[in-house]
Amino acid sequence: MNNNEYAKQNSLHGTTTVGITCKDGIVLCADTRAVLGSYYIAHRNVKKISKIENHFALTVAGGVADAQNIIDQLKYNSSLYKLENKQKIPVQTAARLVSNVFFNARMFPYMAAIIVGGVDNNGPAIYNVDLFGTLTKEKFLSTGSGSPVAYGVLENEYSENIEIKEGIGMAVRAVISAIRRNAGTGDGFDIITIDKTEFKNFSVEEKEKILLEATGRKTIG
Repeated sequence: MNNNEYAKQNSLHGTTTVGITCKDGIVLCADTRAVLGSYYIAHRNVKKISKIENHFALTVAGGVADAQNIIDQLKYNSSLYKLENKQKIPVQTAARLVSNVFFNARMFPYMAAIIVGGVDNNGPAIYNVDLFGTLTKEKFLSTGSGSPVAYGVLENEYSENIEIKEGIGMAVRAVISAIRRNAGTGDGFDIITIDKTEFKNFSVEEKEKILLEATGRKTIG
């Protein structure tokens, strides 16, 4: 076994993340389980949604160490952009930066898939960046091992005029469906919303209420 194969089999992985573009903002949601190798549960409370600035964030499915590297680079360059240009970095520019980092490392790729989402002067938007640096703008996205299940919910429920309050329930139903059907996804979920005025990270009590409203159940199982 070479070093790349060993690292791939023995790194912590994220599993299911979801991003939704709404009429009035964006919603990002992710489960909290990290697995080591194929199915060994290494952590049950991993934060897969990272706030970069008040107007945008990203989600990660894949190698945790690679993701942390990307997050650090994006935070640094976002702050540098603000310092040099006297304004916040546009969401598309931030996503393009992540894409360039991944593309430049394509011979020894980062083992991660990224969703960049936020709201700027151009409105709400989410972007997908794969491990080779391909950048696409989407209405809704899911990454990770549970994404085929999550996409079933998203494709069935998404509409062009959806608002954040509806997107929250949809995102949670997508992630919970993946938790129930994918062995690498599980334990809990985190969710954030971004609109023109606020970055909101939901508390445990708020998530319990959202879960009940979205699924009719008080628990995930």
